[in-house]
Amino acid sequence: MPGGNFDDPTELMAPLDRPTDVIAPVDGRAKAEPGPPKGQSLARSSSMMAVANLASRVTGFLRQIALAAVLSFGLVNSSYTIANTLPNIVYEFLIGGVLTSVMIPLLVRAQKEDADGGEAYTRRLVTMAGAALLVATLVAMLAAGPLVALYMGSQTTDTANPELATAFAVLLLPEIFFYGIGALLGAILNSKGRFAAFAWAPVLNNVVMFAVLVVYVLVPGEISLDPVRMGDTKLLVLGIGTTLGIAVQALVLLPAIRRAGVSLKPLWGWDPRLSSAGGLALWVVAYVLVGQAGLIVTTRVATASDPGAYAIYSNAWLLLQVPYGVLGVSLLTALMPRMSRAAAENRFDAVVSDLSLGSRLSTVFLVPISVLLTFFGTEVGLALFSLGAGNAGGGAAKLGTALAWSAFGLLPYAITLLQLRVFYAMTDSRTPTLIMIGIVAVKIPMLLLCPVLLPPEDVVLGLVAANSLSFVFGAILGQWVIARRLGHVRSREVLSTLWRTLAASVAAGLVAWLAGRAIQSAVGSGSAGTAWLVLAVALVVATPILLVGMKLLKLTELDPLWRRLPGRLGR
Repeated sequence: MPGGNFDDPTELMAPLDRPTDVIAPVDGRAKAEPGPPKGQSLARSSSMMAVANLASRVTGFLRQIALAAVLSFGLVNSSYTIANTLPNIVYEFLIGGVLTSVMIPLLVRAQKEDADGGEAYTRRLVTMAGAALLVATLVAMLAAGPLVALYMGSQTTDTANPELATAFAVLLLPEIFFYGIGALLGAILNSKGRFAAFAWAPVLNNVVMFAVLVVYVLVPGEISLDPVRMGDTKLLVLGIGTTLGIAVQALVLLPAIRRAGVSLKPLWGWDPRLSSAGGLALWVVAYVLVGQAGLIVTTRVATASDPGAYAIYSNAWLLLQVPYGVLGVSLLTALMPRMSRAAAENRFDAVVSDLSLGSRLSTVFLVPISVLLTFFGTEVGLALFSLGAGNAGGGAAKLGTALAWSAFGLLPYAITLLQLRVFYAMTDSRTPTLIMIGIVAVKIPMLLLCPVLLPPEDVVLGLVAANSLSFVFGAILGQWVIARRLGHVRSREVLSTLWRTLAASVAAGLVAWLAGRAIQSAVGSGSAGTAWLVLAVALVVATPILLVGMKLLKLTELDPLWRRLPGRLGR
């Protein structure tokens, strides 16, 4: 979700204490079908989830490009984005926290221990959760106005339209029910070792959104801003269509549930096992609430400065998430089971070794991307978001500039996520919450200084920079806390890899930037075509210089790559 805290809710929440218990087929009274060996099942499941995650992020990113092309980066886009943030907050609680860290282990335990293979427990859970979600959705829709006011104030100005955001919120808040049901069904499927449907469901949601945007363009008229009319056809198409995408994302899991032999027939009653995990769930909920404090301040500052500031902030952050989603998530998928097993066996040297390995690999892969985005952020924004109305008022160029101002936070963000995984591997959900408190405490003063130090049109640049600086602080704080907990964290290894990678990346980026400047001097700048040309030349120029520089600086993390390359560089 776009926002001012750790914005992808599935990234930070607690993993299972023993992930292989869920990934492996369940035996005994659960009567699971025979399956492949545990390690083989884990490898295949991890690979499938990595591919699904990549497809989800790519289609989601293309969806954002299409949304910007249709709505531009203005008041309507910002109002829609803020309203769509509200149900996503509930998504953070459910899929990112309580369900992942609490419900799945309980489902697995019930499948193993109960005489009926956990059927009654599952039915009770679905019945109670469904009823609670329905009530929560209705209450949220009735409270749409106050919820919007919390995030952007209640005063309509040239830069903020709470009335429009509230109209969107009424149409989008039903997503709460479908987010929750989808997360619950996904947890049930995961507990039975079935991952495909839940992993690929977000891709279908993105496909639905493409269709919604096509209908939005074809429908005549415009969304009225003064006054805001709930009956506007375009408003209804965008609001109801977005909710429809989330509904499809949840309902597409039902066939997989049936194939898994799970009964969803209502069964009322409370299972005492649901109460036993209250302490863990409480820390997870606290984690999300602390993060929302930073998001509220970000949203209020953005909407008070410029009509499109929040939409630009949100899309710049989503764009920065793409390289992490492709590289970082796959890395964590591979490392988390190893760290969890090592922590469960009190082999903390192995935990530290995996933390160091993950940090160094993240450095080698993400620092070059960060440097190139810093040099060519504006061109990336122009190339990707100039379609349709995307560059109206210079929005695409400003988004690219915001990307350049925030790119330095990509590696600290990835390392912070990896550090928090260490605590979760040790079944500690309290420390990540305390670290989040520190991050938000550092971020909020910087956010509040942005409108004081910067002109209104540049406030969004300060916001993205403050967000990235908070990750730098978070990475340093996390490393210090882990060192105190485990005695050492091999920071020198990581720092050595960092300076070598940074040196090679800056050299490559600088030469590529000079080549790009020469092209702009020859053919002009400011157009999407020129931006694509500059980016293509930059990649061609930077890649060999980067590889040679890394080889000369003896980055051993890339030894497998050197062995695959022919000729002198491979040696």
